Amino acid sequence: MPENKNLISNVSDNQFEYLKLIAEIMEVRKRGEKPLAYIRTYGCQQNVADSEKIKGMLAESGFDFVDAPDDADFILFNTCAVREHAEDRVFGNVGALKALKRRHPQILIALCGCMMEQEHIANKIYKSFPFVGLVFGTHSLHHFPELMYNSLVNGKRVFERGNDDKMLYEGIPVRRDGTFKGWLPIMYGCNNFCTYCIVPYVRGRERSRDKNVIIEEAKQMINSGYKDITLLGQNVNSYGKTLPDDVNFSNLLSEIDSIEGDYWLRFMTSHPRDCSKELIDTIANGKHISRHLHLPFQSGSDRVLKAMNRHYDRKKYLDIIKYAKEKIDGLSLTSDIIVGFPGETYEEFKETLSLIKEVEFTSLFTFIYSPRVGTPAAKMDDPVPYEEKSRWFQELLAVQEEIAAKRCASMVGNIEKVLIEEVGKDGEVNGRTSGNIIVELNAPENLVGTFQNVKITKARNWILKGELI
Repeated sequence: MPENKNLISNVSDNQFEYLKLIAEIMEVRKRGEKPLAYIRTYGCQQNVADSEKIKGMLAESGFDFVDAPDDADFILFNTCAVREHAEDRVFGNVGALKALKRRHPQILIALCGCMMEQEHIANKIYKSFPFVGLVFGTHSLHHFPELMYNSLVNGKRVFERGNDDKMLYEGIPVRRDGTFKGWLPIMYGCNNFCTYCIVPYVRGRERSRDKNVIIEEAKQMINSGYKDITLLGQNVNSYGKTLPDDVNFSNLLSEIDSIEGDYWLRFMTSHPRDCSKELIDTIANGKHISRHLHLPFQSGSDRVLKAMNRHYDRKKYLDIIKYAKEKIDGLSLTSDIIVGFPGETYEEFKETLSLIKEVEFTSLFTFIYSPRVGTPAAKMDDPVPYEEKSRWFQELLAVQEEIAAKRCASMVGNIEKVLIEEVGKDGEVNGRTSGNIIVELNAPENLVGTFQNVKITKARNWILKGELI
């Protein structure tokens, strides 16, 4: 039996006492009838799930939420450190709050998330943005109420980062953003240390949640009417490695899938290193598991993959894809790609293009390499200029656009089960297939949040058009 490396604790009762004290303070500080909070989330779905916990705690203190910062009494940016562009947006948007803080000094402005776990970023915030009163990292979420209370009471800036106690905290209230699509974290952190990735440094080591706690939360979501549930983790395929029981991700996925109801079950992100035939079989045999596999390969070159520390090669990746295509009917494949990794040559980039052509992905999330301070790749020689990488990037997009158009065209005439998600332009609604492909159609607004059978009538490069059956 594996060693239990998890240290699990419920969030302490005194944090809820701090929430009561915050409610009393905000009765005096609020500008309107109720205290209002503006929360802006950058980056991945894990950040979205973290923001939902922060909203849950604020709601316990009587806060309502607004979609713009102007009327808010509390403003929080939950930040992402994965791409330089996301960091630049945070700095720009925080700077824009200076005038608002000058007009309303009682507003508390806060920053949290992955960026705040980086010392050089926290130092820049401290020196360049003196109107930011609260800064905390990913490891401090469980005692956010205490940090916020201290900032409100003392009137001093509160900065906390780098305090990873290796604990996994349960019992934090959650206020979900949606009513029929929801995120369900199953683990936190990452042990892979890909050379380009900052996540293990800002999120810590892997910690898996207890299987029974996850299953109970899934039941609650399904009973509450959630139709699309996504299991979250930096690498869901390694779920269970820190638990004492003999449990893995396939077991967990199968047990949730056995819950009665009308819903889809998704997961992300999945690492090829740990993607097993058992997992593929579980998807193939599932009643509710979507026929969509997001499996980032990052590069088609074995040398580049080794330099990235990805722990698989091109052949292993293609073997997984081949098996998945054989077992899962109507499988939709998506992936992540980094273009222009340090030292990558054009010939190696062409190996990525050939892999894309061989697999024929539904869609791709593509990025030009962005160096992250503190990662090994940031110190590697990178002789190819950004302009050249941009040309490679455009070449890749052109190849994928042709593949996506061909795949979408092949679906014309199909009848697909579609979850209607939102009202779009010109009175249309937008939905999504099990394979995660967007469908536009004319339908009543009151169908949002329901499954409908849709006949596909037309295809664009990335989007389908359809009509209700």
